[in-house]
Amino acid sequence: MASIPPNMVAGTRRGLGAAVYDSVADIGAVVIRWTEMLGDMTLFMLRTFSWLATRFPRRDTLIPAFYNIGVLSLPVIALTGTFIGMVLAVQSYSQFKQFGFETRLGALINLSMCRELGPVLAATMLAGRVGSAIAAELGTMRVTEQIDALTSLGANPIHYLVVPRFLGCLLMIPSLTIMAIFMGVVGGWLYSVEVFGIDSYHYWHNSQQFLHNWDLFYGVFKSVFFGATIAIVSCYRGFQCAAGAEGVGRAATQAFVLSFVIILMLDLFLSIGLDHVHDLIWPEMGL
Repeated sequence: MASIPPNMVAGTRRGLGAAVYDSVADIGAVVIRWTEMLGDMTLFMLRTFSWLATRFPRRDTLIPAFYNIGVLSLPVIALTGTFIGMVLAVQSYSQFKQFGFETRLGALINLSMCRELGPVLAATMLAGRVGSAIAAELGTMRVTEQIDALTSLGANPIHYLVVPRFLGCLLMIPSLTIMAIFMGVVGGWLYSVEVFGIDSYHYWHNSQQFLHNWDLFYGVFKSVFFGATIAIVSCYRGFQCAAGAEGVGRAATQAFVLSFVIILMLDLFLSIGLDHVHDLIWPEMGL
């Protein structure tokens, strides 16, 4: 059997070593880039908070932000929430029917909408409709040097552009979440009663037994963090937009994707924390 030449073995080892080195270098570059971005975004958020604490935005910049973020988002939030409630009824009815628990279908639908689907649904729709628009708008202003013009005129871009949008997302998303929950509950009840023939009294009676004030607070509380995340991420991506139309489109896409990922991560950790808080205060307050 012919032996492998030593130089070939050494070359193979050097090739494998170079491949491993390149892979480690690529992973390290990604980690460094994400660390820099998170640090820069944290500083951006702190500057926003500092302006919010020292100087409240003017009415003529705050009201349009509230209108664009809150009022114009109501129809899509209501429509989506209604169909989500109906889908929950359709997907759950057959399993509940096997055990004779059809009248308890409302407990599942209402609890799911209050604790999880309502806030996440509202945040997702807000990230898609509002977050992308904010990133594209601010990105266009960055590309066309309007943000630099504001600075040269003595106006702080973060106070004038970011703070009103931050307050709009922070204060409007709880209302949108409540609307999503309400329409989901109504949609699930309507489909269960009218299509599946479930008795309305038992539907609501079983829902009342399993649903408490804490469950509504659970979802609305999480939505506040989701709204703040959407505003900070979208404004940051808009301010960091690259030149050209491609840069604006990439900023809008990255704003939605990054907001959605952070929302899911926050949802996990907030759910764990709220469950621990619930276990501590339930015996005393009976929420």
